Amino acid sequence: MAVIDQHGAASVALEPERVSSLRVPGMALWRLASLALFCGLWEVAGRIPINPAFPPFSDTLVAFARMTADGSLPRAFFITLQPLAVGVVVSALLGVSIGVLIGLRRIAEWLIAPIFIVLQAAPMAALIPLVTFVYGIGITAKIMSVCILALPVIVLNSYKAIRNVNPSLIAMCRSFLGSRPQQIVKIMLPDAAPLIFAGLRLGVSAGFIGVILAELLITPTGIGDLITFHQSTASYPEMYAAIASIVAFSALTLMVLQWVEVRLFRPEMRGA
Repeated sequence: MAVIDQHGAASVALEPERVSSLRVPGMALWRLASLALFCGLWEVAGRIPINPAFPPFSDTLVAFARMTADGSLPRAFFITLQPLAVGVVVSALLGVSIGVLIGLRRIAEWLIAPIFIVLQAAPMAALIPLVTFVYGIGITAKIMSVCILALPVIVLNSYKAIRNVNPSLIAMCRSFLGSRPQQIVKIMLPDAAPLIFAGLRLGVSAGFIGVILAELLITPTGIGDLITFHQSTASYPEMYAAIASIVAFSALTLMVLQWVEVRLFRPEMRGA
């Protein structure tokens, strides 16, 4: 799009979508370069070696391929993702509902918000072993561990999202004689949706931490079982392969959620 400035010179102004599309390849190259640098440093540190229990990246990659081929890693992921998925869904439903309620009702804010503020600030990982005494060592305990870490983040983000809704939008709805349910459904929730979705993304991140802690502290199953088993048998390439795989999977999941967030809620990315 051509633009004429005050001196009569013509210049070309790119649309925001075009500018963003030009930046994406460069960002991807920098990320790949950063990843390659990290893997290279890992390989060098393993070859020195800095510690007998720290294998090179190439050995870890071979162990990852071997564990994938024999099916042990896919089976572990299948076991780990079950409580994670259930816990995230439960946390999302409860967290958004409670957060919206706190944001809409002042008495709910006084009674409920301090509880989740304390839960978010407290070292909740220390409470995970206590879940065993209440729910045993089954899948219920893992789901509770995911909820313990994910729920406070989702609740507080949803609460702040409702409280930060543009007041002028609410005033406009009132001027058109909009009812309270219409204000909530048509004004508040759409305006608060970006921050609520960001809270859900952070809740997923906390859920990954919760489920791995549960598998390491409550009962050795899934990825936690692979980590514990290979640590006990001094199979360090396999141990690091299990750790790196869950870290990479969680990072990829969060990147996908962030991409969805950008496409859905950021105006400069609409139509790109």
